[in-house]
Amino acid sequence: MPSNGQTAPKPSRSPRAGSAVAVPSPDAATAGADAAEIAAAQDRFISFWGEMGTRWGVQRSMAEVHALLFIAGEPLSAEDVMDRLRLSRGSVSTVLRQLVEWGLIQRVRAKERSDRREYFQAEQDVWKLFYTILRARKRREFDPLVEELGGCRVSARGGRRTERERAHDRRIDELLELCVFFDGLANTISRSGKGIERATRLLARVLGGGK
Repeated sequence: MPSNGQTAPKPSRSPRAGSAVAVPSPDAATAGADAAEIAAAQDRFISFWGEMGTRWGVQRSMAEVHALLFIAGEPLSAEDVMDRLRLSRGSVSTVLRQLVEWGLIQRVRAKERSDRREYFQAEQDVWKLFYTILRARKRREFDPLVEELGGCRVSARGGRRTERERAHDRRIDELLELCVFFDGLANTISRSGKGIERATRLLARVLGGGK
């Protein structure tokens, strides 16, 4: 017996026979592990896409927001993007507006009428995504290049040009011819949709030796 008036500690009670004990179900544990693995894989993709974006001349934040909306596969609100990527509201708002202008994402309505937030969803068809990026970059970068090249030819003075001037213009014209060819190819690809997809896959098989 304990001395000095101390009370002996009470033994812990064991659960009664037949009483319910809170034990995590295997399904819940598996779902939690799957969610963690998916989130980690998504984070790797978002980081990779952001890094590639900087190499393509795109802001990292813009590439990462697009990557998140694409890999999530479902509409997300600006608040969702802010929480996941730890970006400011102003930055997210600017990036979402730019992505909408590029045609890479679109605004969608919330499923519940009581939800007043604006949601955004990325194009999930990778071929349409490719065409959209191609058109956007062509419009923003390639078209101005062709226009500027045309202004780099030597201005004729009285219709007479020296051999050096003609040689200069030949080089410019060759560049223009190449640009016009790729411009036409880009226009064909962006208009043809699934036809170009099938042709591209066929070409890949031919170049790959039928693999």
